[in-house]
Amino acid sequence: MVDEKDTDASGGVRALDAALGLLKAMAGLRGPASLSEIARAAGVPPSRAHRYLASFLAAGLAEQAGKSGKYDLGPGAAELGLAALARHDFVSRAAEALPGLCADTGMTGLIAVWGTAGATVVRWQRTESPTVTSMGLGTTLPLLNSATGRAFLTWAPEAPIRGELAREVDRAVANPGLLPDMDLSPEGLVALRTGVRAQGFAAVDGRFIPGLVAIAGPVLDWQEEAQAVVTLIGIDKSAILPGSAEVRALQAFCTDQALLVPGQDAPFDPAA
Repeated sequence: MVDEKDTDASGGVRALDAALGLLKAMAGLRGPASLSEIARAAGVPPSRAHRYLASFLAAGLAEQAGKSGKYDLGPGAAELGLAALARHDFVSRAAEALPGLCADTGMTGLIAVWGTAGATVVRWQRTESPTVTSMGLGTTLPLLNSATGRAFLTWAPEAPIRGELAREVDRAVANPGLLPDMDLSPEGLVALRTGVRAQGFAAVDGRFIPGLVAIAGPVLDWQEEAQAVVTLIGIDKSAILPGSAEVRALQAFCTDQALLVPGQDAPFDPAA
């Protein structure tokens, strides 16, 4: 039984509120962190943070690296996050129809949403002849060198992606040749977005993952912003060409899944 002195004005449990605040602080750090870093981010003494982390480790919500001793979110936290993301109505609706799209195109399909770690895969659908790839549920995809990421870059609200975009640009500048098909200047990023928006889908060829090609389209809301991105992955380079049967199927699928303005009769078309 919870003692009344341990509850706050809202009826919540103070210790639990503090523990959940520390878990949220860990999510905001975007990577493994030391005990002192986590305590500082959560605004609690290190001794208290250590007790909370011990409970998180036992529950699988956190994990600790052997050599560095740093803490990060564990598989239990990933499962909770994916479950929450996957229960959004627009994800569930698209997921129900995804097997049909994959069967029609012969390509592996995925649905991604923008989470705290970036573009995160929340649904995965293989075909009878599955594409060999290490991607799966929970995989986070880059903004600049994945079709999924480029669709988010083009149609997602700017604020949530700004930080990740800056990090990826810095990495690419430090590693010449990482993005062979684009200019990393502000003008180059504008040109990438403009080109993707004009054709109504994003695509990458085998230069990023040898042997694999991908096309991606947004599921738009009534503000014409991406709430999710649907991606098809395969090996046939002709499938990613504008006007291909696969591109047309993907665009029709995304249009059907778009979120309507109340009272609107037709969904948004990202290619319009």
